[in-house]
Amino acid sequence: MLIGDVARRSGVSARMLRHYDSIGLVQPTGRTGSGYREYSSDDIRRIFHIESLRSLGLSLKEAGRALDDPAFDPAELVSELITRTRERIADETRLLTRLQQIGVAGAAGWEDVLQIVSLLQALGSDNPGRRQQAAMSAAEDVPMPVEALVEAVLTESDPNVAGALRWALVQLGDQIGDPEGSRAGARSGEDALALLAAGLRDSSGAVRKRAVLTIAEFPAEEATAQLQDALTNSDAAVRRHAAVALGARGADGAIPTLVGMIVANTSDADAADALGALAADPVMADRITDVLSGRIAEIKARLAEGTPDRGRAAARQRLTQALADIPGEAATRALTELSADSDRAVALTATYVLTLRANAHPD
Repeated sequence: MLIGDVARRSGVSARMLRHYDSIGLVQPTGRTGSGYREYSSDDIRRIFHIESLRSLGLSLKEAGRALDDPAFDPAELVSELITRTRERIADETRLLTRLQQIGVAGAAGWEDVLQIVSLLQALGSDNPGRRQQAAMSAAEDVPMPVEALVEAVLTESDPNVAGALRWALVQLGDQIGDPEGSRAGARSGEDALALLAAGLRDSSGAVRKRAVLTIAEFPAEEATAQLQDALTNSDAAVRRHAAVALGARGADGAIPTLVGMIVANTSDADAADALGALAADPVMADRITDVLSGRIAEIKARLAEGTPDRGRAAARQRLTQALADIPGEAATRALTELSADSDRAVALTATYVLTLRANAHPD
């Protein structure tokens, strides 16, 4: 069969068939009297085999080796092709993500495109200083895809860079609900909060922690609502961070979690500070006093039921100390009752706090 007929039957161009011949990959078995290449059925079969191997991603050299080397291991080749294909897909996925990010950022011209690409590359740098500089630039007038900023803040381990990234995102959040803010800016802030909320459900505890810490930086009501939802998160660390942030915002829903932190001796100083901030509201102060007093009494009852427990006894003392930051007559009455407690440490703590309160308000 002549080269033209082979090209039509195989779908391989005559030019490529000549190239196969020149490199010794498929050399026609014979020649016509006029010197034209003449391919046998075995030659054509070899061409089809080569094209099949090329469709799997093999180079011409690899295809030739696969067909000619008796010691060739097909399983090893397939394994190598799988690895190579996965790497290519990962590279193309990264490229697709970057193109989508540039599109979402609304680049108006090549200058914007180049700035965005430069910032994206800097955010992926191994140099923390370069990543921090990129985060600071992203908070300025440079268009920057919010998805890239959220991804960066959720994966950033350097505290300084993470702080800069949170600050950049909060600049977007400041426009949520602001009638004078741009519609695009408000939408970006809302998108950032939605992506961070998804981070609260991530399989990585580190990512969940970064997500709640970033949400806590947003002043918008939408962020407060997300923090309220985070109080029921399966991750205790997320619940604690959300509770402390909510306490600073004056949200009473955080009280049970904050009191639980004091009992568990986990970030109890932060929890006590948050309760103290909430107690600036007299109504809230009385409610906090009720919850603290209730837990103190509950632990005492449990201690009476069993053997002495130093952990629980210490928890009662920490709860008594927390009452020191709660103003109002209800807290004073609770401390007066505790000053006669059977636990000497609790009684001494309550007495000391009462003395401080008396000296602060001698009348």
